[in-house]
Amino acid sequence: MAHSAETVKQGVKIIGAGFGRTGTLSLKTALEELGFNPCYHMVEVFKHREHADIWYAAAQGEPVNWRALLKEYQATVDWPGCTFYKELMEVYPEAKVLLTVRDPEKWYESAMSTIYQSAERRGLVQNIMGLMMPNMRRFVRMIKAVIWNGTFGGEFPDKAHAIAVFERHIEEVKRSVPAERLLIYNVKEGWEPLCAFLGVPVPSTPFPHINDREDFMARRQQRLRQNLLVSGVVLAGLLAALLLLMRQVGRQKLPKRG
Repeated sequence: MAHSAETVKQGVKIIGAGFGRTGTLSLKTALEELGFNPCYHMVEVFKHREHADIWYAAAQGEPVNWRALLKEYQATVDWPGCTFYKELMEVYPEAKVLLTVRDPEKWYESAMSTIYQSAERRGLVQNIMGLMMPNMRRFVRMIKAVIWNGTFGGEFPDKAHAIAVFERHIEEVKRSVPAERLLIYNVKEGWEPLCAFLGVPVPSTPFPHINDREDFMARRQQRLRQNLLVSGVVLAGLLAALLLLMRQVGRQKLPKRG
């Protein structure tokens, strides 16, 4: 029976097993340019905040309907998907596995100065937004469960420990994935090894190299400015409600004139 183009498209064909900060956003962009579109990455959880609860449940060992969660996607890279590469391999037995790697020292420096610091810098504004925006709390809870507590046992600031986890993960992937199904890949290698592994032509356009530290920090500052604007509106509303409540209480306490 002939399959429609939509039917052929369905299903994850590529599973990313590499940790974040190993060029995963560049890889997402590259895979989508090669036709494996869309590709799931942590940025997709920002777009679909309801996914945060599903990934959190997975981190707790609860069963997940992976086909339902990833029904629109042809590939996965980055966290949270890389944590569950074995589960995804079982669901998608024909999918190929990409293990993005990087110098461990440079990886740790990058992860510490970007995603970890961004997660830890939560002042009054972020706390207020968390109270007013439940979706944000759910996202933060998922990140902690999957990455900082789940993967690194709450000890990411310990550099030696974090690098040991990073290197242990790489070795585990090598042991767990059949060699013919696995590509160990550094995004600095560009199109050729990736396209040869996937069996697709090499594009004429340059390989995308994005989301370096400067890009990450620039986006973080933009999100912070947006959050500050939203928080200002929230604070103004809270203050107005508080003033109104105080006036009502004050009126109730005024003595009646005889």
